[in-house]
Amino acid sequence: MSKDIKQRFWKELADNPYLMVALDAGHAHAIPMTAQLDKDNDGYFHFFHAKSGRLAACGHAMAQYVAKGHDLFACVSGTLTPVTDRATIDKYWSKPVEAWYEGGKDDPDLLMLRFDLDDAEIWTAEAGMKGLFRLMTGSTVKEGELGSHAEVAL
Repeated sequence: MSKDIKQRFWKELADNPYLMVALDAGHAHAIPMTAQLDKDNDGYFHFFHAKSGRLAACGHAMAQYVAKGHDLFACVSGTLTPVTDRATIDKYWSKPVEAWYEGGKDDPDLLMLRFDLDDAEIWTAEAGMKGLFRLMTGSTVKEGELGSHAEVAL
């Protein structure tokens, strides 16, 4: 089960790479970020950010994810670290990223972050006939009738 839900998470994230990310320390709200995925590695992803941004302090972070169809939800735990390697920046650079940085790859405020993933809780929302019937009639919904849940290592 956890392997299937984990694979589905990666498929959904590849289709819709937008997450809300916040550092665990302090009381800062999460901000929307676009994950730069590496199709050959599922232990991390990258974000372009700003040195003046609230994630620039790096450290332990949490990311929340909702799939386009609202049928998969995830809370991902990991660690943000700065990336200074120009080859990595070049690898993920694109026109949409460039639009955020007036100075391009040499913008003094450009910061690339690597989000090394620890674990996640993932939920799916897939109502079967029994679950839908219970919802429609106000009956108690039993675990598993509206989807599944797994805690997975990433």
